[in-house]
Amino acid sequence: MHAPLPDPRLRTATLASHGLIAASLLLVMWQGLLPGLLCVCVGFFCTRWLSPRLALPARQADRQAPRLAATVVALLPLLLLALALPRTRGLILDAPAQYRELLGFLARTVLELRDRLPPDIGAQLPEGAVEIQRAMASYLASKAGTLATTGRAWLSGLLFAYVGLLIGALAAARPSTPGLKPLAAQLHLRVRRFGETFRQIVVAQFWIALFNTCLTAVFLLAILPLTGHRLPYTMALILLTFVAGLIPIVGNLICNGVLTLVGLSVSPGVALACLAFLIAIHKAEYFINAKVIGHRTHMGVWELLSVMFVMEAVFGPAGLVAAPLFYAYGKKELQASGWV
Repeated sequence: MHAPLPDPRLRTATLASHGLIAASLLLVMWQGLLPGLLCVCVGFFCTRWLSPRLALPARQADRQAPRLAATVVALLPLLLLALALPRTRGLILDAPAQYRELLGFLARTVLELRDRLPPDIGAQLPEGAVEIQRAMASYLASKAGTLATTGRAWLSGLLFAYVGLLIGALAAARPSTPGLKPLAAQLHLRVRRFGETFRQIVVAQFWIALFNTCLTAVFLLAILPLTGHRLPYTMALILLTFVAGLIPIVGNLICNGVLTLVGLSVSPGVALACLAFLIAIHKAEYFINAKVIGHRTHMGVWELLSVMFVMEAVFGPAGLVAAPLFYAYGKKELQASGWV
């Protein structure tokens, strides 16, 4: 047996591992690799979850099960894409163009707000509201202009996401290596804590977003048409509900605002129905967020909103998605070190 490592070497390895992880996360945000990083975690946990379920009953330690699980995780997205692409090709490949049109539509709706409201309500709007409408419309139009140049970046993001899924699946299928050197052992510890944080936040938020998306799809595709009304850009709105649902708290506000404005373009009654429905389902999400994410990570709402505001200002929309995960991971490391 080797003698225990002296403290200076262990401290150096710990500091170096913290620096490498921090630099890696900054590089991910700087180069727009967040979809790839998230899919690395998804591929890893899916493979680890699937491995024992593919092992032969008589051989619980089946060494081929992780490889088989990794193969399934790697090939399943391609199979689903091949089956769904004929029907969803426009939604997947032309997503930036669709959302550019949606933002332009919202800008026009904001400018016509006074005309779309009932006369009694429209007359109550102060004259200063016109300037606010113009500012909001200009902001939406500027975002639409930004989306005009993101087509290639969108396809690159999809490619990075799939490559990340492959990396995560292969990492999960790799057998564990005993007797790691100090730096490797500390990096392994950092990555394991990051994975624990991912499982606590992103996995829970994924199911919350999926729950919201399913209910919103039922409302837009089944309930609302029964009243004789249909919203434009329905499929884009459903996909937006899922993506925005991955962002705690702020995602709710985005969904509420966009769907209500699109509903207002049809009629004030439809806008009111959309708002009432969204408030009803998002009340359940607030409860789940508080219980699941806040309780598990010991994050207050003010902490989360502050970090999300800063991350969005620095890294754009990707910062909103990354903020809860990165902040919770950093706090976990500080708690483990006894700093907080």
